[in-house]
Amino acid sequence: MTRDQLEHVIRAAAANADTDQVVIIGSQSLLGSHPEMNHPVLTASMEADVFPLSDPSLAILIDGAIGERSVFHETFGYYAHGVGIETAVLPDGWRERLVPVKNANTRGNTGWCLDPQDLAISKLVAGREKDLIFLQAMKDLQLLDLEILQMRLAQTQIMPPEMRKLLDARLLRFFKNE
Repeated sequence: MTRDQLEHVIRAAAANADTDQVVIIGSQSLLGSHPEMNHPVLTASMEADVFPLSDPSLAILIDGAIGERSVFHETFGYYAHGVGIETAVLPDGWRERLVPVKNANTRGNTGWCLDPQDLAISKLVAGREKDLIFLQAMKDLQLLDLEILQMRLAQTQIMPPEMRKLLDARLLRFFKNE
């Protein structure tokens, strides 16, 4: 997905949920901080995970109108996945670090994108192979900061302490080869 495509998704998601602010929490939220990103791994997804800021339960309207296999998806080749706020495990304070995307292409609607370090924590916690490949690409482009990631992981309250220790060790191993 490109930044222009993300802006189109923001515009369409906002219109379908009758709101002017949506949150993008998946991998394509990286386009908020890095609009010119064109790395094949980091922009490979044709799906933006989105929910309305004011009422996340309305994500179902987004999914139904511009989701996978919708006319929108078939027409443009990309789509929005209406998700719940609980879809991603994020560190405390993530809302205060959201990066706004608002311009003429969004028709004045705002897409709030995750800070790259918060996105990385979400990917680390998910731990799927595709998430680790995504993290490696972020690391290769020097988009990650180990100290910030360690601090954000410590601020992630939603997981048991054993899991936090495991993820902290994974993070250290991940950066060991620098």
